[in-house]
Amino acid sequence: MLEWPEAGESARGLIDGPDGPLEVSVGRPETATRGVVLVCHPHPQQGGTLDNKVTYMMARAAVESGYTAVRFNFRGVGESGGGFDDGVGEVDDARAVRDWALEASGETLAGVCGFSFGAAVALRLAAGDGAPRLVTVGFPAAYFDGAPPRPEAEWLAIFGDADDVIDVDASIAAVRALEPPVDVQILAGAGHFLHGRLTDLRRRVIAFLDSDEG
Repeated sequence: MLEWPEAGESARGLIDGPDGPLEVSVGRPETATRGVVLVCHPHPQQGGTLDNKVTYMMARAAVESGYTAVRFNFRGVGESGGGFDDGVGEVDDARAVRDWALEASGETLAGVCGFSFGAAVALRLAAGDGAPRLVTVGFPAAYFDGAPPRPEAEWLAIFGDADDVIDVDASIAAVRALEPPVDVQILAGAGHFLHGRLTDLRRRVIAFLDSDEG
């Protein structure tokens, strides 16, 4: 089973999950960590894995900001056991990985991030369990009946306004209607997968995670 890596190192392996083993990747900063940031990948049935470029870039931004980044494969993806559960069991997967990471590290949860389907999972986890920060990229509001929940978290929501995978106008409107206000940032001309804009994504996530420093 996966062991927690030393500072400045990374590790990848399996942990026990609610529906079989879960494949997890942990990246740690060189210096003392500021907490754990959990990162959720896009849709398992559309090729989403923990190695997705947007997911990886959010994790990289977290490590560069001094946090331990924890990515994982949802059930039925990669080496993770089980099968797709339409976003229900996937929240249980995220919770299991979070709990494992906090117990293995002795650290606190600093934030939850997610891209696309993973953004919906991250939001459900933050709304149900709480999280200091939430980062969503390409959040699909259509995954929720009615208005999405508004967790008690600092929330950065990034959208590409040329996204042709989700109903981006409706999703932006749904998030902008929430109270207290969400930090909605629009990448002009960017598609769903943010091709050519990953450096911009990294910069924005770093700025958000560093916003309370000191």
